[in-house]
Amino acid sequence: MNLREIVRRHQVLLIIGVGMGLVGAAATLAQPWMLGRLIEAVALDKPIAWTVTFIALFFVADAALNAGHAYAIGRAGENIVFDARRVLGGRLLRSQFPAFSRLEHGDVFARTVSDTSIACLVIAQALAQVVTSVFMVAGGIVLMALLDWKLLLATVGCLGLASGGALLLARQVRIAALKNRENIGAFGSGLQRVLGAITTVKASRAEERETEELARLADRVRHSGIRVTGFSSLLTPAMNVGTQLSLAVVISWGMARVATGSLSPADLTSFVMYLFYVVSPLVMLFMAIGQIQQGRAAIQRVTELGAIPQEEEEADPGERRERAAASESAPAVRFEGVGFSYQENVPVLRDVSFSLPRRGLTAIVGPSGAGKTTTFQLIERFHRPDSGTIHVAGHDTATLKLAELRSLVGYVEQDAPLLRGTIRQNLTYANPGAGAEDIARALRLASLEDFVAALPDGLDTELGERGAGLSGGQRQRLAIARTLLQRPEVILLDEVTAHLDSDTEAALRDTMAEAAGECAVLAIAHRLSTVVQADRIIVMEEGRVRTIGTHRELIASDEVYRRLATQQFAAEDALT
Repeated sequence: MNLREIVRRHQVLLIIGVGMGLVGAAATLAQPWMLGRLIEAVALDKPIAWTVTFIALFFVADAALNAGHAYAIGRAGENIVFDARRVLGGRLLRSQFPAFSRLEHGDVFARTVSDTSIACLVIAQALAQVVTSVFMVAGGIVLMALLDWKLLLATVGCLGLASGGALLLARQVRIAALKNRENIGAFGSGLQRVLGAITTVKASRAEERETEELARLADRVRHSGIRVTGFSSLLTPAMNVGTQLSLAVVISWGMARVATGSLSPADLTSFVMYLFYVVSPLVMLFMAIGQIQQGRAAIQRVTELGAIPQEEEEADPGERRERAAASESAPAVRFEGVGFSYQENVPVLRDVSFSLPRRGLTAIVGPSGAGKTTTFQLIERFHRPDSGTIHVAGHDTATLKLAELRSLVGYVEQDAPLLRGTIRQNLTYANPGAGAEDIARALRLASLEDFVAALPDGLDTELGERGAGLSGGQRQRLAIARTLLQRPEVILLDEVTAHLDSDTEAALRDTMAEAAGECAVLAIAHRLSTVVQADRIIVMEEGRVRTIGTHRELIASDEVYRRLATQQFAAEDALT
């Protein structure tokens, strides 16, 4: 993500805002000069009506221009924040799965919500403040030099010492602000960690321990925040010291020169007013520099997050994506010599080869760590294989557009994640344009028809976070219905019977059988009931395909499968 490009999109509004600020600054700089001339006119007993009117008009114009400047810069800042969040959100959703899984989600939230606001508003407002303040200071110094260059040298000497100290403080503000943003991200990650597992925390009686840990993280934020506040709070006093010293020098020396006649009272009055007019924007300048230093820390964090690797180039929003035509003669899924590892020299899959027919139920079984879930993730191209090729419906997944690939494959995860919203929104998530008949069919196949009909709001019933309001089995069935509504060529079921009671499991077996008559169903299975009804079973061990066959064939021929089946039989006998 390029923040400069985002800012460039709103440069016209920024230029207008800065331009109004500069014209307003010019109007402000004219006021002391005109007041000096007003004093001279009064002293010489000349008419002052037009002068007073002119000064009043300048005051009104100055106020209007400053208001317009603030509105234009503020609006541009909000527009930049919107664009940054929109682009960053899109990049996160299109990020490569391995890169995203390494991020701390609380820190991602802090960077996306908080840091974007700080970074972009500082870019717009603080930089605009720097431009107008520099103009005010430079213009004031020029006009002060025209009035009396000797007093100007004394003023610059006093303010210069204060400015040097303020620059050193601004650098410390940036360093402290970066640490503070990092600590805020760490607190957000810690908070999300415990809130995402709140039932586990309560059941483990860990509230006190987790509260102390959150307090520790919050205390780190407090300490680094106090450090930022401390350095920031010294910026204005540092400039005030220079201001007070220069004011004392100018007034004392200026009055002495007025007494000797080498400086007129009108010029001294104008000079003192310019001193105040210069000091205020000078203080604002260093405050803006301090804000920019803080903004640099936020910009760094946003830029780092925006550089997350992408799955593929973003599509044109107006581009119509056509679903890849499936070849009826090709297998639904074909692995050819596939190897994969999450870490170098630690292979998870080794030379995996198999193919699935276009119809039917295939089960994958094997001990934990055999590579079953990894196989699913490679089919969805959440990861790319290190070697070998994967074909879905006759298409090489390495060259197929992701949107096309994922329209061919439906994936039901074991924990069946749902989103906050209505049942309808969750059901049609992969197929927003689904009609009433298709929705009714998906509900019927997933054994949810009666349940939804009994709800007061039916499909418009609101669900909480991650589907709160539904039982584990209901969440699982809703996730299956969502996949069925997609009408994929291949359905991947990652142990979907794990949270179901026996009656619901029996209904789901019928659902799987019906779905298997229309497309290929590949299920990771631990329960024997799922395995027994499968048309074929793939046995995996240590990242390899050990053997393929039916339940009856494998019981008779394969030791690993026989051991897994025997364990399942024993567990089911114990339950009965």
